[in-house]
Amino acid sequence: MPELPEVEALKDFLTENLVGHEVVRVLPVAISVLKTYDPPVGAFEGSAVTGVRRHGKFLDIEGDSGLHFVTHLARAGWLQWKDRLPDGPPRPGKGPLALRVALETGAGFDLTEAGTQKRLAVYLVRDPQEVPGVARLGPDPLADDFDEERFAALLKDERRQLKGAMRDQSLIAGVGNAYSDEILHAARMSPFKLAASLTPEEVRSLYAALRTTLTEAVERSRGLAAGRLKAEKKSGLRVHGRTGEPCPVCGDTVREVSFSDSSLQYCPTCQTGGKPLADRRMSRLLK
Repeated sequence: MPELPEVEALKDFLTENLVGHEVVRVLPVAISVLKTYDPPVGAFEGSAVTGVRRHGKFLDIEGDSGLHFVTHLARAGWLQWKDRLPDGPPRPGKGPLALRVALETGAGFDLTEAGTQKRLAVYLVRDPQEVPGVARLGPDPLADDFDEERFAALLKDERRQLKGAMRDQSLIAGVGNAYSDEILHAARMSPFKLAASLTPEEVRSLYAALRTTLTEAVERSRGLAAGRLKAEKKSGLRVHGRTGEPCPVCGDTVREVSFSDSSLQYCPTCQTGGKPLADRRMSRLLK
């Protein structure tokens, strides 16, 4: 799933390649991708792009018509830039293509989604706050005013485990499954630790890990073409998606806890005092 660093890099890439150009066609291929109908998505045609912004994991392309083309790439979605789009309209079918946006230059981008769970979303709105997911976002962790004091206030009465709290977009915008694993590893904290139980020193450590991990990921992605961002994200991860590999900090084996639709990875030595966390799903499979 694209998270804050990848969406930030896409924002920069699209700013460079879209701003000042006219959108001449918006071609939905999978109707399920459209989450709004008034105004119709075709109303964005004829708009000159004036800016691209990021709201958490949402991309917001603004036109001089006052309309905002907002998309969320969800778990398996992606944006594929093409310097020259194929001639003729795309054909609906079983492929990954969900929607195409064409510019007056002949360039443009495709929104694609792999797998069977179709969650990629496109909204055409007059104000980004009309998108429910944008309206409920918490603060951006890389914003200038997101300081340690504000972070501590968010966690003060948070009774959930750190892993769940870090992924809650209404608490902190933009952090997902992968970077929450990376942040907790950098902070040397168990994903099962209760957020409200953190000492002031632990809050300080987690805040530093949050800012550093995301900032470094953004810097690694900056300037890369859209097609290279997935590989860059994977190469920069130290524990997420690396079950069974040695921890790059201490050499212990990276472990996993599985859930119904996701999993987390962690290092026992760095994060849980050497004790493996209970993986109830795996335990049931081994019985």
